[in-house]
Amino acid sequence: MNQPPDPSRCPLCGQANDCAEEAASGQPCWCFSTSIAPEALRRIPLDAQDKACLCPRCARLLPPEEPT
Repeated sequence: MNQPPDPSRCPLCGQANDCAEEAASGQPCWCFSTSIAPEALRRIPLDAQDKACLCPRCARLLPPEEPT
């Protein structure tokens, strides 16, 4: 059985997505004012669509950060 997506994590990389909506900060989310690559949207698994935001890196299709 699949776990429901964590709305605070990016469904592509699993890192924190910095979603202001999920954090209930009262501020608009970063994604409201930035372009999101169409290919990134197509990669979101069906079970996570409209349930978890991408992180800024995945939204721009940047490679994952190297661990330090």
